[in-house]
Amino acid sequence: MSTENIEIYKLEDLDKLRSAPKLNKKQSQILLDELSHIIHKSDWITIGVMSPSLKKGLNAVRSIEKKYEYKEMKCVTFPSSDGPIFLKANQKTGEIHARIELGLGEGILISFQNYDNSLNTKTFGPFPLDFFV
Repeated sequence: MSTENIEIYKLEDLDKLRSAPKLNKKQSQILLDELSHIIHKSDWITIGVMSPSLKKGLNAVRSIEKKYEYKEMKCVTFPSSDGPIFLKANQKTGEIHARIELGLGEGILISFQNYDNSLNTKTFGPFPLDFFV
């Protein structure tokens, strides 16, 4: 499925995508507003990044930390070689784990977590790697 010229106007529109779509400014602002509202209601987030490199993946996490004024997380597991990566960052533990992963799309996935187990956990994305810049 092409990720260009797709009608994306709410977070759920991203659910069917394997890679992040190209978004125009209006789409980005609508999604960011909806996402920010949910982020502020959650107790912590986990971030999954599918990226062509560790550097781009870490940059995506850093942009989220900066945007929401989160404490910088530390990468504790590094891939054994260069290549496409999947990176998982957990705001609660402050840790980032990265591994080589072939065959993934590209983008950021964000899951909202709560201490109250009766609240559903939901993952949104994929968002473009530069979405939070």
